[in-house]
Amino acid sequence: MKKSEATRLNILQKAFELIYTNGYQTTSVDEIIATTQVTKGAFYYHFKTKDEMGLAIINELMIPNFKNTFIEPFQNIVNPLDAIYDLMYNLLMENDTLKVEYGCPASNFTQEMAPWNIDFTKALNTLSLQWENTMIEAVEKGKENGLVKAEVNAKEVAVFVLSGYWGVRNLGKLENSKSVYLVYLKGLKSYFETLK
Repeated sequence: MKKSEATRLNILQKAFELIYTNGYQTTSVDEIIATTQVTKGAFYYHFKTKDEMGLAIINELMIPNFKNTFIEPFQNIVNPLDAIYDLMYNLLMENDTLKVEYGCPASNFTQEMAPWNIDFTKALNTLSLQWENTMIEAVEKGKENGLVKAEVNAKEVAVFVLSGYWGVRNLGKLENSKSVYLVYLKGLKSYFETLK
């Protein structure tokens, strides 16, 4: 990796941490520069604006990480409902990167930026649709294999799980407690029982 590429990556990683902790709107370019210890000129060499940097965080950090965390677990699965539940459990109860007090980074970006910036909306929608489509495909395979009832609507399942995940992340942030996650996981398990 070239020095300029390493500098760019460092800016994105440190900015992501600041934004995840403090929010996009309240994190200033000056704070990012101070945290990364790059010059203002170096920051603006890599990013013309803060929004350009924010989009790079989504496209260059979040989407690749999202694929590793949210999409790859569905490769070569046997039971889609077990795979979805296990992923939710891992994300909510075992993942050390996603902090209960800060919620879901994608959801935070969506709430802060989607109403105001069409480019953020498009990038975040891409993220969301990838996960939704992966779950739909998994549930459809489960139907073909007889592990999920034939009459189950795969899109409804995916939207339900996705919206529940984003919602419970916000509740966890409000309560600053994982206890609400356990309630969600119990309800999710009960819901999945009705789909078999």
